[in-house]
Amino acid sequence: FERFPVDAVFAAHNWPGLPVGSFAVSPGPMMASCNEFTINVHGKGAHAAMPDQGIDAIQVAFQIGTALQTIVSRNLHPQDAGVVSVTQVHAGDTWNIIPQEVVLRGTARSFRTEVQDLIEERIRAIVAGVAATFDMSATVRYERRYPATVNSAAETRHAYAAAAAVVGAAQVDTNPT
Repeated sequence: FERFPVDAVFAAHNWPGLPVGSFAVSPGPMMASCNEFTINVHGKGAHAAMPDQGIDAIQVAFQIGTALQTIVSRNLHPQDAGVVSVTQVHAGDTWNIIPQEVVLRGTARSFRTEVQDLIEERIRAIVAGVAATFDMSATVRYERRYPATVNSAAETRHAYAAAAAVVGAAQVDTNPT
C-alpha cells in the first residue's frame, strides 16, 4: 500500500445458499473473526477393566467440552456475539484401553476484539481449572487466524451500487442473516 496507495479495498466471499446471480452486502459486522484452538488433555492410560489405575483423560475432556459451552452464555453481555464450537475429538484406538491423551479442536468466533480476548481467557482458565480438579495436565494452543469483517457504511453503499448495476437491485440482499 506504500508503493500503490488506495482509498479502499473491496473483497467478495462466497456464501453457500445464496442464490446464483445475487449478492449480499451490509454495513457493520458481516463475518466474525476466526480463531482456532487445540486442547491436549494428558491423563494416565489404563486397561478399561482397571480404571482406578489410570487418570481418565476422556472424562476430563468431556468436562472441558461441556464447560466451554458456558463461555458465551454466562460470560458475554447478551448484546455481544460469540461462538465457541468443539469440532473434533481424538482419543484412543481400541475398545479396552483408556487412552493417555485426548485432543479437542474447535473454533471461536466474535465480532469484537474484547470478546475475542474474553473467550481466549475463559478457554485457558476452564482448561487449567478442570485439569487441575482431576490432577492432570492440559495445554491450550489458541490461534487468532482472521479478524472480523466489519464493513464501513460509505464503502458498502458503493459495493451495493456496483452489485445492483450488474444483477439488479432486487438481487442484492441488504439484510443478510
